[in-house]
Amino acid sequence: MRLTVIIPVYNEEATVTKVIDQVRKCGVPDLQIIVVNDCSQDGTRACLEALPPASDLLIVHHEQNQGKGAAIRTGQALVDGDVVVIQDADLEYSPSEFPKMLRLIENDKADAVYGSRYSGSTTLVDTFWHFYGNKLVTGFFNLVANLHLTDMETCYKMVRADIFKSLQLTSNRFGFEPEISAKLAKLRCRIYEVPIEYRPRPSSQGKKIGWKDGVAAFWHIIKFNLLS
Repeated sequence: MRLTVIIPVYNEEATVTKVIDQVRKCGVPDLQIIVVNDCSQDGTRACLEALPPASDLLIVHHEQNQGKGAAIRTGQALVDGDVVVIQDADLEYSPSEFPKMLRLIENDKADAVYGSRYSGSTTLVDTFWHFYGNKLVTGFFNLVANLHLTDMETCYKMVRADIFKSLQLTSNRFGFEPEISAKLAKLRCRIYEVPIEYRPRPSSQGKKIGWKDGVAAFWHIIKFNLLS
């Protein structure tokens, strides 16, 4: 199966080329890598433009910053793989997890596979507020959607491309996470979770999501599960 990896990027000049290299070495032989630079203000664009042209790599630049969800929508329109996964442009997540996630879809056991940071794998100790904030948001989502996810907010969401391309996504920022989860649940997709390694970084090192996004997540959960 051909795997499309969508990488939304904003101000990640220190890591973006390393992430692309890690994706290429992930162990999946047939890849399409779509990098969407969401109008970065650092040297990210220069780093991307310095990369040699390659058949597996497509780079798109937003001329205005729109948010992670908007960058993913841009990538959504360009998907040509059989399966799609989202990859952040930092080094918190390891693309080496892709083969075991993809195997569940290849074997027709799953329509979507979530890489769970909190279900038993080796994990760098996170902050109290981030860990329990995620638990609270995930628990509320499960209550409303009638699921039992352990990590709804994970970046690693791998979805069959036909399903992914059919979704009418609207969120511009981090509302993408509850939105896609709610829409997969409404379609009664077979969602599996697999444990993944996770190395969280603090805001001082460029982490984008903050407490306001956590509060907004509750509204997105209600909106996409109950009001749309």
